[in-house]
Amino acid sequence: MARRGGFSGGGIPGNMNNLMKQAQRMQKQMEDKTKEMETKEWEASAGGGAVVVKVSGKKEITSVKLSPDVVDPEDIEMLEDLIIAATNEALRTMEEETSEVMNEITSGLGGLGGLPF
Repeated sequence: MARRGGFSGGGIPGNMNNLMKQAQRMQKQMEDKTKEMETKEWEASAGGGAVVVKVSGKKEITSVKLSPDVVDPEDIEMLEDLIIAATNEALRTMEEETSEVMNEITSGLGGLGGLPF
């Protein structure tokens, strides 16, 4: 009797099912971590602490603190540069931590469960 199409019982459907479950777990973990990271704040300073900026995981500036010593009406450009430097550092720190957390979640895939792609 000839066999007609389909799988020969080699377990491929089971492997695919396991892969789908793993992907769903990873998606849920990523959603949970994303929500968690959005509630966190990162802080950075410039000018020896003269300017302190906080940013949220939503990439929003939540706070800017200026030392009175850094507010010089004759040198607004320096103050602007310090604010930019502190903001960029806070955002960089936030991005690095977020990337590390997401990499931890996705590192378990290891080539998508042994599939060749």
